[in-house]
Amino acid sequence: MEHQALLDATDLLCPEPVMMLHVEMRKLAAKEVLKVIATDPSTTRDIPKFCQFLGHKLIQQDQEGDIYYYWIEKKEG
Repeated sequence: MEHQALLDATDLLCPEPVMMLHVEMRKLAAKEVLKVIATDPSTTRDIPKFCQFLGHKLIQQDQEGDIYYYWIEKKEG
């Protein structure tokens, strides 16, 4: 899936992936997509909640073995 930025949060544990996600989302323009790669299983709960709380769109979420992938579109405005 197409994305404008990448956050590699592999080998980081909660709350670091979400903290880094917050910083990276601020750098994007509205409607741009950030791809996140993580290995912490808690991201399957934390990243969707982050998106819901802040109004960003979780476009896709995948898992391959112990690696989790997320594509998040920044909200407008």
